[in-house]
Amino acid sequence: MRHAVFVVPFLFETSVRFLRGALAQPDIGVSLVSQDPLERFDADICKRLVGHWQVGNALDAGHLVEAVRALSKRHGPVDRLVGVLEQLQEPLALARRELGLPGLSVEAAEGFRDKSVMKTRLREAGLPCAKHCVARSVGELEAFLADVGYPVVVKPPAGAGAIDTFRIDGPDQVREALKRWPPSPARPMMVEEFIVGDEHSFDAVCVDGRCVWYSISDYAPNPLEVLGNDWIQWCVLLPRELKGRGYEGIVDAAPKALKVLGMDTGLAHMEWFRRPDGSVAISEVGARPPGAQFTTLLSVAHDTDMYKAWSRLVTTDEFTPPAREYAAGAAYLRGQGKGVVKAVHGLEQAQREMGELVVDVKLPKQGQQRSTSYEGEGYAILRHPRTEVVAEALKRLVQIVKVELG
Repeated sequence: MRHAVFVVPFLFETSVRFLRGALAQPDIGVSLVSQDPLERFDADICKRLVGHWQVGNALDAGHLVEAVRALSKRHGPVDRLVGVLEQLQEPLALARRELGLPGLSVEAAEGFRDKSVMKTRLREAGLPCAKHCVARSVGELEAFLADVGYPVVVKPPAGAGAIDTFRIDGPDQVREALKRWPPSPARPMMVEEFIVGDEHSFDAVCVDGRCVWYSISDYAPNPLEVLGNDWIQWCVLLPRELKGRGYEGIVDAAPKALKVLGMDTGLAHMEWFRRPDGSVAISEVGARPPGAQFTTLLSVAHDTDMYKAWSRLVTTDEFTPPAREYAAGAAYLRGQGKGVVKAVHGLEQAQREMGELVVDVKLPKQGQQRSTSYEGEGYAILRHPRTEVVAEALKRLVQIVKVELG
């Protein structure tokens, strides 16, 4: 039996779902490394674990190496070291190199994590992506703005999930940004051209560097617009049909980009734009499963369990590509106002109109703190064989349901 070590730094719901997927493998023994004590995990998880090792910093490669060696000594040789968080991918790669374990290389992990390195590698390979600059001084920032003009997007070089990302439309906003984040060699500012177009994702499974399966989804509206307007309730649609929807450009470019970036075996999540003229531009790529309920959406659309499938993939290199049986979509419910959740309006009407389409839901609860994430206070996931049915239901859902804060 193989022995896999799963790193869950913090007790996040999504990380635990992937952990459960690993524990469901009949021929894989799973040990857990975390910063949380074992008692914080559910009893059914604890019963199925081979071992557990608590560390002071699960995002530190040295701590991971020590944990794997200790678990190997207690429970037998370790075959794989895995984890799902974006921030984990570089320390995991460093630890695997030290331990001689297979997985994403350190060079590849650094390129996926540092978005400026990523874009440089893509552009040098002739792949479409936004122009960018890592400004280490005000002068470098001004030179880039003179070259590309406004608007531009500012983001941290090693960001995840659009955190600390914002748009700048003119000189006044530049001055405000410089007060908040003056660029320096120690704390550079990544700036890139603002691409006008529709935003999408490309989720792909790679085995030994080959793209063997993919999924495409549509965003409405773009995440950056969502971040700039905290009242917007946004949607993601996974259309059942992937042909005939203008995806040809990304279907050609995305596998090439993943190969250039060094993706070996795993599930990668790519953000990309389609410009008004139909051309594509790659925005960012993560060498890990997607967040924001996307893995649940993939499961629902393909009538499978992608949490288990990912765990199988990264521990055994095995993956059976599932067929797209349904269209699926998520509506992210975001509060309007300030404070805690005061009320949720429109639920009864939404249940009458589209309740039969809902396959998963997390409703905001009265008294719940306002979310700091663009995912919002809750969500509803819908499914139907026809794409247009899901698309129209998502639009209607965010019109009807309103989360009141106060």
